[in-house]
Amino acid sequence: MTTHDTGSATIETLRKEYPEKFAPEEHIFHPIHRGDRIFIGTACGEPQYLVKALIEYVDRHPKAFFDTEVFHVWTMGVAPYAHEKFKRNFRLNSFFIGDNTRDAVNKGLADYTPVFLSRVPSLIYRGIEKFDIALIQTSLPDIHGYVSLGISVDIVKAAAETARVVIAQVNAHMPRVHGDTFLHVRDIDFIVPYDEPLLEFRANVPDEIAHKIGSYVARIVQDGDTIQVGYGSMPNAILASLSGKKHLGVHTELLSDGIVKLMQQGVIDNAYKSIDRGKTVASFCMGTAETYRFIHDNPSIEFRTIDYTNNPLTIAQQKNMVAINAALQIDLTGQSSSESIGKFFYSGIGGHADFMRGTTLSPGGKTILTLRSTSNDGTRSRIVPLLDEGAGVTLTRGDIHYVVTEYGIAHLHGKNIRERAMDLIAISHPKFRPWLIEEAKRLGLIYRDQAFIPGKRGEYPENLETFRTTRAGLTILLRPVKISDEPLIKDFFYDLSDQSLYRRFISKRQDMPHERLQEFVVIDYTQEMVILAVVGEGETERIIGIGQYGIDPVTHTAEVAVVVRDEYQGKGVGTELLAYLTYLAKRQGLLGFTAEVLVDNKPMMRLFEKGGFDIEKRRGEGVYELRLAFREP
Repeated sequence: MTTHDTGSATIETLRKEYPEKFAPEEHIFHPIHRGDRIFIGTACGEPQYLVKALIEYVDRHPKAFFDTEVFHVWTMGVAPYAHEKFKRNFRLNSFFIGDNTRDAVNKGLADYTPVFLSRVPSLIYRGIEKFDIALIQTSLPDIHGYVSLGISVDIVKAAAETARVVIAQVNAHMPRVHGDTFLHVRDIDFIVPYDEPLLEFRANVPDEIAHKIGSYVARIVQDGDTIQVGYGSMPNAILASLSGKKHLGVHTELLSDGIVKLMQQGVIDNAYKSIDRGKTVASFCMGTAETYRFIHDNPSIEFRTIDYTNNPLTIAQQKNMVAINAALQIDLTGQSSSESIGKFFYSGIGGHADFMRGTTLSPGGKTILTLRSTSNDGTRSRIVPLLDEGAGVTLTRGDIHYVVTEYGIAHLHGKNIRERAMDLIAISHPKFRPWLIEEAKRLGLIYRDQAFIPGKRGEYPENLETFRTTRAGLTILLRPVKISDEPLIKDFFYDLSDQSLYRRFISKRQDMPHERLQEFVVIDYTQEMVILAVVGEGETERIIGIGQYGIDPVTHTAEVAVVVRDEYQGKGVGTELLAYLTYLAKRQGLLGFTAEVLVDNKPMMRLFEKGGFDIEKRRGEGVYELRLAFREP
């Protein structure tokens, strides 16, 4: 990586002006006493050289200090202080658990402090978390004597402003980042000039599942939204899927390679943000050298302390805020865990809850929880009846609007427990759905008589989703019915007029109980089809028409029926439904449709007459019995 040379000539000047700050390492670490508390900079901003030098000092002076507590948010680099060899010298206490410290925490060799990251600076300033020594890493000083904390501001600034002794590794590779990132060298006790490449975070290449989840998230995110996204291969896939959006804003704790790419593409311009307009706001960065170069002295980017970026009251001020985070597990009621796998501590609360809570208060805000439907080896469902014993509840049932897996989107906000359970089962891995149905019945979360068709026959055919524009200019989504659509279909039928109900069912019966509704939502897609015409999405999704057919294996035809919400009749919705049902039936090799139509139902007769069929019509008592043969192309 190219070094950043802003003010580099001032190092020698500083040596002359502050000679006491440039001391031998033996002297620098001498102020550490028994029982002291040492803070170490965060993630990719970790001062690697200082940490190694500290450990070498302890190796040379094994009795220099004991029971020293080491604090950090998250380490990605060297963490020898967590090794058993140094258990008499150091005790790690982390606000977030990373790969390098996970085993130590779960073996009882290190501690984990669960806390909202937004509250950590307050704990520091109030002296509840008090640091004696702060090991930080900074940029070169500018001509005014200020250094930048660069890619790690988060809680580092609070630690540097309150610690008894501040030791800074001044590194020419550290970018100078705009915002609340600066310290003056007079407030640093010891300066250690040492240039080395910064730690880099390279996420695994997103796989097909991650890309699928990203494509669903892209349906929810709208042009002009302000987003927050976490780290890893899943967020990278999500960010990549947003490349077709316009005027996105960013207010996040973590700035990643994916965000930088969208900025370079012009997708992120922060033009519609309610606060910090025109600025990408973050608290720390985990990325590659290319990303570090991009953020160096870039006025479109500001790093702020984590009590600003993660403060739910700050987040709530952003209109149309979208928080996108990942979970390890979610239960059928909507509780999720992102910090532990049962009793095994895995990560931490972090900023996850801060952003989800703040976003629920944002005007037009949406929270999105993403997770793979199964564990990495495919042996366990991540959607479960109940959270595993010992799992930390990171998000409550009220924090989540959308849940996304590779099998679709579940909208939970405002839904009752039964609806939530069915929505989540619908996006679980198909091989676990029968188990989830039975467990949900046993727990009383869903109807005791809830029907279900296992295997491929009952698996939702997402590939049949399609958009159409009617002759009246109305854009509708045509999609197969889902097992979780029962509440929507119930609302649809009860909104129909008595006349529309009678024409559809040729019956004066007007009730639509659960037992009857199941006939519409629990179907064998190989033997029947129910297509919904839908407008809106998420909490505004509304069914405006239903078309269905059921196959007669003897005649190799299907009985067809179409009904449209009264206020949408005459706008071409029925035409699009019938045309799509015809296409699907032909694809299955069917020969035609049959239908029963009331003699006075002239609109439905016109619909069939314009449908391109060879029609045979026989009149019964007040009813036409129709045979609608498909014409050869």
